[in-house]
Amino acid sequence: MLRLAAAGSEQTRKTYGRHGVTGPMYGVSFAELGKLHKAIKQDQALAQQLWDTGNHDARVLATMVADVKQMDVAQLETWLGQIDNAPLSDLFATMVARSPLSPTCIERWRASEAELTAKVCWNLVASRAIDPQPLDDSWFEPWLTEINAQIHQRPDRIRHAMNQALIAIGSRSSGLEQQARIVAKAIGKVQVDHGQTACKTPDAISYLERTLAKKGHVVKA
Repeated sequence: MLRLAAAGSEQTRKTYGRHGVTGPMYGVSFAELGKLHKAIKQDQALAQQLWDTGNHDARVLATMVADVKQMDVAQLETWLGQIDNAPLSDLFATMVARSPLSPTCIERWRASEAELTAKVCWNLVASRAIDPQPLDDSWFEPWLTEINAQIHQRPDRIRHAMNQALIAIGSRSSGLEQQARIVAKAIGKVQVDHGQTACKTPDAISYLERTLAKKGHVVKA
């Protein structure tokens, strides 16, 4: 904690504040956190100690150094229930995506009415879409249906995560790309209020076209 405190800055605290982070924090940059992660590698006991401090920077580092294979669903849900801001929820989702329990977590959290829990779920769907491991396209099709039916009725953070999942799913295979383009055209532009941050929600069709062009795929109008 002393190293975290020494690495903090007022400017970074202000930046985190604009992204909705409240409560105890030092304002440690991701560059500095990355250095600590590189030095620590994985240490589940330390990760739990860091998380238990309630300090934002410590919890961010906890998601990086956690040996998530040692965490069961109950532990993951305890951490999830203590998250109170979107940036930490994104990092938590990145951590859970490394776990063999990720598919189980998706099914447990997909119907949640809690905004950050639903956001994490959609982040995990996107993570599965970009994972090169074999998974039949049919697993993703119900998620496309849900995006088509619900995206404009969901809160901002979930709406953004659903849009990101749409792009990720459409980038996975030619079959899913065609289905994702149909959904993207049907839902139109996705509006998200990102507050005082520089974050933007990309246009799904344009983003898919750029992604597929980089892969050398022919983009159909």
